[in-house]
Amino acid sequence: MAHAPAIFRGYNARAMNRFEELRALLDLEQIELNIFRGQNERGQIGRLFGGQVLSQALMAAGRTVEHLPAHSLHGYFLRHGDPGVPVVYTVDRLRDGKSFVTRNVVAYQRGQAILNLSASFHRAEAGIEHQDAMPPAPEPESVPTWDQRMEQARERFPNWQERYERGAPPIDFRFVNLPVYLGGEPGPDPNLMWLRADGELPESDALLHQCFITYATDMSMIDTIVRHHARPSSFMAGMSASLDHAVWFHRPFRANEWLLYAQDSPCAYGARGFARGAIFTRAGVRVASVAQEGLVRRGTPAKRP
Repeated sequence: MAHAPAIFRGYNARAMNRFEELRALLDLEQIELNIFRGQNERGQIGRLFGGQVLSQALMAAGRTVEHLPAHSLHGYFLRHGDPGVPVVYTVDRLRDGKSFVTRNVVAYQRGQAILNLSASFHRAEAGIEHQDAMPPAPEPESVPTWDQRMEQARERFPNWQERYERGAPPIDFRFVNLPVYLGGEPGPDPNLMWLRADGELPESDALLHQCFITYATDMSMIDTIVRHHARPSSFMAGMSASLDHAVWFHRPFRANEWLLYAQDSPCAYGARGFARGAIFTRAGVRVASVAQEGLVRRGTPAKRP
């Protein structure tokens, strides 16, 4: 039976802050067995944010699984998404095992695939444990907020007014290092940021917490690649885009509590850069790992008069 989401029935983006909006967008409309439709964030400039499509695709997969959290997802971005067109997600139920469940999701707009995502879900069980230590980082309360960073970037940031008017993101991002695209200097790894969902989430809905963090993980990986090389003027006239994205969920976590996202970029070549991320609780427990390859093309230097 088709599912008409209670949140979505009252969806009015202009009446919501962006946290409420993302919650509504993740409450996908079921239009047929294994087929879901998702709306888009308001005010997207040029193309859909990849984190939105990833998180909705994970939600579509999870809606076909009974009470199991995801343990990994692997997505390929195939085309730029159009902010003006709803996204249709089709789910292929590849396997339902005793311990693992596997789903494949394809996101479509106008009959063309824009994302292909595989997601795996795992029934909790005991096992060996170890992890790397969390890198040192300042306390999140001491790091400038998104609004403070945007205000600092008023003269540098393209489409500043449009982005500022959209309001703060649904995730409370605290960049320890000023991003290159906001005028930050090149710098070494790790690239650090604190993040948390900017509102309350039900503790019992593990999938929703995973979807919020999946949204957040696509926010700064390209910046982690670019900050090895040059100031933003070298890239503004060029092109950058996520090519693929993977997340592994190691332990339960709460997305509305502070998490440290530590990123590095060990390699770039042939207009493609590779970045990795590790996500820790404030207590230093590693809860997720991330990897992404991105397309990064320099702009053509301006000609001298």
